[in-house]
Amino acid sequence: MRRLLLLRHAKAERSQPEGRDHDRILSKRGRNDAAAVGGYLVRHKLVPDRALVSTSARTRETWDLVAKAFVKAPKAEFGGRIYEAPPEAILNTIRETGTAGNTLIVVGHNPGMQQLAAMLIASGDVEARQRLLEDFPTAAFALISFAAESWDSLRPMGGRLEHFVTPNMLEPATD
Repeated sequence: MRRLLLLRHAKAERSQPEGRDHDRILSKRGRNDAAAVGGYLVRHKLVPDRALVSTSARTRETWDLVAKAFVKAPKAEFGGRIYEAPPEAILNTIRETGTAGNTLIVVGHNPGMQQLAAMLIASGDVEARQRLLEDFPTAAFALISFAAESWDSLRPMGGRLEHFVTPNMLEPATD
């Protein structure tokens, strides 16, 4: 059994006219939401073995705050191919991990994360699936399970949605 966590980065500050999108950092709300996601993952024993993270400042910061919740943070790989990538590119990056770990988290951007989740899910809670299709807000994540031997065997419509969690469903962080 493989479990894939697709996490959209937390809320970022607005773009500045002179700034690059890639360099945007998290807002206060984003930092709080990212910490709350980490707490949720630990409480529900959804600790990944490995992380694939976009190279943008907001995804790196999201991952850092989520990872602080784990007793031992999993190995993270930062990939430019995830930055604002289409779903097929993200899926190819996942497939390239081969057999490494049973639970993988990918921290990326919309619309790619939402589109990838929609492409992979064939079953699961109908209401949660509908919510995911309608909106995948910042700091939302989907947990999709697969009966797969390795990550390179993931196929569209091959997964089951186990969780779809948005920030408004989480308890505030207590740090």
